[in-house]
Order: sequence, then structure tokens, then C-alpha cells
Amino acid sequence: MFDLVFDTIYFASFSNFYGLSNISLSSFDILLAYVVAIVCSIIVALVLRLPLLPSKPYRYSFDVSALYPTPIIAIGILSIFLVLNYTFMYNGLVLAVVIGVLSALFVKYLFDFVFPKPLDENAGEDINE
Repeated sequence: MFDLVFDTIYFASFSNFYGLSNISLSSFDILLAYVVAIVCSIIVALVLRLPLLPSKPYRYSFDVSALYPTPIIAIGILSIFLVLNYTFMYNGLVLAVVIGVLSALFVKYLFDFVFPKPLDENAGEDINE
């Protein structure tokens, strides 16, 4: 049978290629890409006039804001690209900026359509009862 983990490690040890790229990133490059994605997503979300924090009470709020879920989506998508070893240019910094901008746009315009808010507990009850 096929041993995919062994084949991946075996062939990667002969040459320095991982997936589609032939470079390896240092920990500093990866950390810098994450920070750039987070900062870009927050800045673009604030430019798009998303509130910095959701409405109170924070625990029961399903409102989107610049601090949550915008940077969480940005680092999640960037993580997928980094795991697939797709870094584009400048060790992933351009990719981090693009993902930061797109995640802010997604949260502003599409987040409520993809992840709708839950229904109110009192929405189905009659007022007269």
C-alpha cells in the first residue's frame, strides 16, 4: 500500500521543495505574516466603519466588529495558505495583506449571510398569552 507520510518525508529530504514552493520560511517570517494579516484586517475593518467592539453585553452579542471575528478569519485563511506552502511574494507578506483586506470585506458584507444570527427566544411566542 501507499505510505503517503513516508513518501512525503522521503522525497522532501532529497530536494528542498515542499508542495508548490521551493523555499522554507523561518519562524520570524511566519510570525510577521500573521501580524501583518491581523493589523491589515483591523485597519480595513475600521475604514469600512465596523465598530471596534461588539455591542454590550459582549457575551451574548452576535454583532461583528473589527476585533472579532475579522482577525480570526484572517489568520485562519492565512494558516491554510501557509500549511499548503503557498506564500506568493516577499515570504508571504503580500498574501497576508491581501487576506487581511479580503477578510475585512467578508466580515462587513458577507458574514451575516454565511453565518446568520440565531433567532430570538421570544420570536415565536404570542404577546397575548
